[in-house]
Amino acid sequence: MSENWLLGTFFFIAITNLAVESALTVSQRRSLVWGPGLEANIVLPARYFYIQAVTEDNANFTSSPGGNTFTINIYSPGEQFTRIWTQVLDRKDGSFLVRYRMYSSYRGLVIEVKCQDEHVAQSPYVLKGHVYHESCDCPQEDGTTWYKDMHCPQSFSQIQRDLAHFPFVDPDRISTEIEKRFGQRQSLCHYTIKDNKVYVKTSGEHVGFRIFMDSILLSLIRKVKIQDVEFFVNLGDWPLEKRKTTEKLHPIFSWCGSDNTKDIVMPTYDITDSVLETMGRVSLDMMSVQANTGPTWENKNCTAFWRGRDSRKERLELVKLSIKHPDLIDAAFTNFFFFPHNESIYGPIVKHVSFFDFFQYKYQINIDGTVAAYRMPYLLAGGGLILKQDSVYYEHFYNDLQPWEHYIPFKNDLSDLLDKIQWAKSHDEEAKMIAKAGQDYARNKLMADHIFCYYYKLFQEYADLQVSEPKIRDGMELVEQPKDDLFPCVCQRTKAKDEL
Repeated sequence: MSENWLLGTFFFIAITNLAVESALTVSQRRSLVWGPGLEANIVLPARYFYIQAVTEDNANFTSSPGGNTFTINIYSPGEQFTRIWTQVLDRKDGSFLVRYRMYSSYRGLVIEVKCQDEHVAQSPYVLKGHVYHESCDCPQEDGTTWYKDMHCPQSFSQIQRDLAHFPFVDPDRISTEIEKRFGQRQSLCHYTIKDNKVYVKTSGEHVGFRIFMDSILLSLIRKVKIQDVEFFVNLGDWPLEKRKTTEKLHPIFSWCGSDNTKDIVMPTYDITDSVLETMGRVSLDMMSVQANTGPTWENKNCTAFWRGRDSRKERLELVKLSIKHPDLIDAAFTNFFFFPHNESIYGPIVKHVSFFDFFQYKYQINIDGTVAAYRMPYLLAGGGLILKQDSVYYEHFYNDLQPWEHYIPFKNDLSDLLDKIQWAKSHDEEAKMIAKAGQDYARNKLMADHIFCYYYKLFQEYADLQVSEPKIRDGMELVEQPKDDLFPCVCQRTKAKDEL
């Protein structure tokens, strides 16, 4: 009786609070608008900014005041047509993420944010000067200025950690040694950026993932002038440099790192592609996740959830645990590839689930695939509590995360997973706080501008280690910028430079 009474009281209070908040009026004057999309010099594939709904009593809304509360109008004065796609994403916590993708460049841009036909905060926001779209090849000559304009952090601890293994880099030496050592067995890209142009030579059999690296490099050099630099990118899943620190190490850029290797870690091809393609095509990205986080914490399903393929033995054990403890875990395979499918042990293969449907569940299990599971950024942004397997593998941001602060760890062999789920269920408020901290990290540190900052800083610091001149080697080909015949861009920086 007492538990039912407490549960009924909780829901009554929650519903009452929502009813009271929904009756409040949004203050156009007190509401807040901020973010990189309000600055002309921050060029991103999809620009974005935030709105926080605030009441007349100067209190932030903590639930949605309504998805249509705010309207956005973006235009360029003097232009008959403004080719910009705009989308307002309701994050259901009183805040909104507004993203827009420009398909042409403009001389000046006006952003109007309105609520009930009245301007919000300091609206209209005027972006002065030339506002360039993603396809415009118009790099900022001064990298220091670009880095400052982007509000990039002073340093990245993972970059410092990775480059500490390499007191210097000799492009003349590694250009032959790395290809000789790995070129026959692994798939590699040998890049040189010279005079802000990208050149590449591939080796190995499976080089299709080169498209992701080509795309981010071309996008970056359209925005900022990169120092001349020469480097190798590993296109495979597993990091390669397994030598000890006392041996001759070769610097290799990889999308995943491990405790047993010395590779230089970049943001994964998955999050890189999502940054470049946001609003360009239908894809999972860090912005769309924030508007699709499912029910509120209190209304989420209290089962730990996982879906995926059989790419690791521990995943087999996870599904067996789910079959044995369905009240605690809902885990199933959507595909079998690596191991024989025994339906009597692992159950039937189930249909793929939309990633947004993951967030119907309060607890999200993150378990390695072939290497680190690259879904981690999206799980964090989704607002569920992450139960993360202890692992030797990591992405570029993992070392920023703290166990019991941003996620709950469980042992590599899953031996304590059930205990950790039970802990979360019996410590709901603490679990909610951990989930919120993980979500805040993703919202603040894994957005598109931070990914560009990371790549730039990585190439800059690596270039500083070079002791010989990067060269366009035999067999390298120029990676051409994509043509934009429909909306060509005139770079005023180049034009002004030519006129001097």
